Amino acid sequence: MKTPIYSIGYDLGSSSVKAALIRLDDGSTVGRSAYPDQEMPIHAPKPGWAEQDPEFWWECIQKVTQRLLEETKVTGPEIGSIGIAYQMHGLVLVDEQQQVVRPSIIWCDSRAVETGQAGLEAIGQDHALKHLLNSPGNFTASKLKWVQQQEPEQYKRIHKMMLPGDYIAMRMSGAIQTTITGLSEGVFWDFSERQVSRDILKAYDIDDALLPEVVPTIGPQSELNKTAAAELGLATGTPITYRAGDQPNNALSLGVLRPGEVAATGGTSGVVYAVTDQPLFDPQSRVNSFAHVNYRPEAPHIGVLMCINGTGIQYSWLRKMLATGAPYDSLEAQAQQAPIGADGLIALPFGNGAERILNDLQVGAQLLHLDFNRHGKAHLLRAGLEGIAYSFIYGMQILRSMGLQLDVIRVGNDNLFQSGIFSHAIATLSGCQIEVLETTGAVGAAQAAAVGAGHWDDLSAIHENLKKVGQFLPQSSNINAYRAAYGSWEQALQKTITT
Repeated sequence: MKTPIYSIGYDLGSSSVKAALIRLDDGSTVGRSAYPDQEMPIHAPKPGWAEQDPEFWWECIQKVTQRLLEETKVTGPEIGSIGIAYQMHGLVLVDEQQQVVRPSIIWCDSRAVETGQAGLEAIGQDHALKHLLNSPGNFTASKLKWVQQQEPEQYKRIHKMMLPGDYIAMRMSGAIQTTITGLSEGVFWDFSERQVSRDILKAYDIDDALLPEVVPTIGPQSELNKTAAAELGLATGTPITYRAGDQPNNALSLGVLRPGEVAATGGTSGVVYAVTDQPLFDPQSRVNSFAHVNYRPEAPHIGVLMCINGTGIQYSWLRKMLATGAPYDSLEAQAQQAPIGADGLIALPFGNGAERILNDLQVGAQLLHLDFNRHGKAHLLRAGLEGIAYSFIYGMQILRSMGLQLDVIRVGNDNLFQSGIFSHAIATLSGCQIEVLETTGAVGAAQAAAVGAGHWDDLSAIHENLKKVGQFLPQSSNINAYRAAYGSWEQALQKTITT
């Protein structure tokens, strides 16, 4: 191979696959691309279900790679490392021929909530929280148990279970592997014993032979095989040297690696992710703790993740209903025509499956106090943005109750945090400073892959390449208006979840 000049990173989401190329000599981003141009379909055969076709993910990986190489005029042999970020908590099953057994049960699928509760009772709540830092909940292990119970014939065909990023790496290399970070997000990792959880395997009667080989999160994993190289337009033998779930990867992209640092994102789902070196857990498991990208058993960096399923997906739905194809900045301008609190219109954004911060309830998205004589498009848009922001505040209160400090939050410049309405509401109500940095998950994956391949010395290089492009500070002049609006929103939520 030629001396590599670039590193490529992928970010497999539930709406699209993004890719980015960075230069290894100076860390600059030379290109970004995404595919498909329309959001990827999520199939819901039954209420509360959410599935996607892993084969389609691979098609998107091929298309986005070809598009990126064409746009940048970079050739495959010039790329020296591959990094993969991916939607967390999904379940991918393959047989001995590495063929997909059934559609992937993805992160926002709610079918395994009762399975997870049964698993928690079998393990014992105190034991589960101390060892897993979570209840089994609706995570990957519980989804696998659901297949065992509900689709026994399909279960018999399983050779290996994987997370979405593991599947993409398998298609690239033929190697079936995972990471400690991945095992923890599936609730397969015992933080106390520092090994695969024997408790979860026993409670769910899962053979550990179904689990992939464990490789480092950052470091040599596998290499691009001849078939995949031809399909992608890359060089055979290109090393795959990083993979992580999208939220730990987002934190890495923002330089959030040390205890006390906090990242957030507002994509399809909304997340606040705080790093700690303590085995923290919420007694109600409304937020979840996972191994961070730089976790080592002897140096346990842990990411405490507060996730809201229904955030950006709610706003994109509003856009589709009210102004299909309109740029988001034009929607922002319209929303600003309505006052803080949207004249009493309240939006609950919980329409994308069971919500962990609400104890796994499926509340459904709701518009409350709609007045046909007073409310128009501006109110709907403002209520939508504020409702998402208020759900962040609700979840952040849980994180603070665990002793986590949320003084400065780092965010990327490619999601809901581009909205001033949304960001000012969070900053004002939380008292936090929000720093907007020019990066993406795909860029972070490319950077971490450069470290994993040995092209860069360590993760400090990510800090060196971060550029601050904006910030949001608390607005003292609007604090009373925001507090009143949030109080009404929270009251409406409590009434909904207790009815």
